[in-house]
Amino acid sequence: MKHAPHTVNSRGFTMIEVLVAIFVLAIGLLGLAGLQTTSLKNNTSAYTRSQAQLLAYDMLDRMRSNREGVTLGNYDDLLSTTPTDPNCAASGCSVAELAQHDAYEWTTFLAQTLPSGTGLVAGSGAGSIFTITVMWDDERTGATGTGCSDDHTVDLTCFTLSSTL
Repeated sequence: MKHAPHTVNSRGFTMIEVLVAIFVLAIGLLGLAGLQTTSLKNNTSAYTRSQAQLLAYDMLDRMRSNREGVTLGNYDDLLSTTPTDPNCAASGCSVAELAQHDAYEWTTFLAQTLPSGTGLVAGSGAGSIFTITVMWDDERTGATGTGCSDDHTVDLTCFTLSSTL
């Protein structure tokens, strides 16, 4: 009885083929993780931009509801100094106190809602164009500049709203 020559049957994968498959899978998963990170960053940026727009329109609505304060110039360069709360909401605010209260609440909302959130209101009385600028550190670089340039290592990201009141 003759025995057939010894043949090697290749069944399954070799170790090298398994390692190559794992390597290809790992590269694909790393690409997917990078895509997820970029997506999350862009989603967060869009959310903060939406919040900035809402807060800018909030200040514009506050000014529209206090027309007399706008006419008397109480909102002109409103946030050139840090506002304090006049504590008049319960007892009734004068026109000037209401403008101060609006500024205090608005800056508080900016700081609570946006990263390094701050804002400015500039205008010159009734009939003029008021510019409301909301600024925040969208890139989270620690920027503090208010120049609103495209250099986010220095300047904050800005949303500007202009309206005639």
